[in-house]
Amino acid sequence: MAIKINCEIALTHLKNKQFITAYNLFLDQAESLKKSEHLKSALLYMLASECKKRQGKDFENEIKEAGNLFVKYSKLENSENVKGALLCASKCYLLLGEFDKAKDVYQKAKMIIPTNIQVTRPIVIIDDSKSIAMKLQSYIEKLGYSEIHIFENGKDAVKGCKKLFSANKFPIVLLDMGLPDLEGDVVATKLLKDNLQLQIIVITADEKNTSRVNKTISSGVSAFIQKPFTLDELKKSIEIAESEYSLLQ
Repeated sequence: MAIKINCEIALTHLKNKQFITAYNLFLDQAESLKKSEHLKSALLYMLASECKKRQGKDFENEIKEAGNLFVKYSKLENSENVKGALLCASKCYLLLGEFDKAKDVYQKAKMIIPTNIQVTRPIVIIDDSKSIAMKLQSYIEKLGYSEIHIFENGKDAVKGCKKLFSANKFPIVLLDMGLPDLEGDVVATKLLKDNLQLQIIVITADEKNTSRVNKTISSGVSAFIQKPFTLDELKKSIEIAESEYSLLQ
């Protein structure tokens, strides 16, 4: 109970832009749980890193701690969501620029067969191509999702997502890289600033090793799909997002 209260206090400081106070609270809690509760400690390290990030300070140490703790959690016999832990670890290593390590952990996560996921979350499609947006909508409906929001540019998408956040809804975002007004990495950064736990799937014609894609992936997205894509590729990426989300809850 004390940890929950302290975390809520720290989150309040973070929302009020009192980053130093929030950082110290998150860090103290993360270190106190480091040996006993790897998952909670990892999440607290990620929140501490966010405080540093918003101050424009280096946050690599906190992200590295989080990534290593997610991996440790995945190796415990009683861990309930090993796939989600490995995906979070992979995201941490991407943020650090450790792409080989991120790929290795990600491949381990892909080998784990996911459990059935209850479809309840909204889907946000951000793509200026109406044909691509319609294709995505058709695929998503086949996967069982019914609440789908489509935006043709980044600015409208950011506004629309903020409305969903304010309604206590937590969507999966399918984000095209080449929007008419904002680059994909800019949209991803804006959305993640408002909702650190948001799952974003990048969909683009770019190769994965291009600087633009690497920049967007390093901002903290959950998965990557290259055009042209298949229903199976989209399904796997959404499963990754759902698995990561379930762990963060």
